[in-house]
Amino acid sequence: MRTIIAITQLSLDGVMQSPGAPEEDPSHGFKQGGWFMRFPDKHLQRTIHQLIGGRFALLLGRRTYDIFAGFWPRHDDNPIGKAFNRADKYVVTHQPKSLAWDRSQAIGGNVVAKLRRLKKTQGPVLHVWGSSELLQTLIAGDLIDEHRLWIAPVVLGKGKRLFEEGVPPRHLTLVKSLRTPSGLLLNTYRPGKKLKPPA
Repeated sequence: MRTIIAITQLSLDGVMQSPGAPEEDPSHGFKQGGWFMRFPDKHLQRTIHQLIGGRFALLLGRRTYDIFAGFWPRHDDNPIGKAFNRADKYVVTHQPKSLAWDRSQAIGGNVVAKLRRLKKTQGPVLHVWGSSELLQTLIAGDLIDEHRLWIAPVVLGKGKRLFEEGVPPRHLTLVKSLRTPSGLLLNTYRPGKKLKPPA
């Protein structure tokens, strides 16, 4: 049984849109792209290197895949690039013939059913980076086993959120937390019981 870990960079008000650069996702007039990169932190870098140090596969939405595929294949000298380039990549997309990055395969049609089958196979853990639209599907389908939320001390006011309106209410259990000198909170949560309305 494989597990799905969602790694998400968040603002204090829950925005995950375009954390790395302005051009990542300026949709709906978002102008704060690159906000997470204002918090360079050796503790975060250590956490990332530990996360990618073992075997894993990538599970990505199409927008995130295209961003990664346009950058990481040219940066195999970087530890992140080397890890991403050697990983299998499962991409939720309607354009399967345009996946040029090595070791990429498309997932389309009934995505939830196919991912349930994928989780039952033998193989390494599945990492979801970014992929805000895919995450809504994964959360609604109860497919995420762990959330790694890297929370920056910034309020953005608008933008795509990890937990958008309409996601199923549920408890999350905090299993690990680290506060870094730059003010980042590196929290690990596992989904708990579904939240029932008060009697």
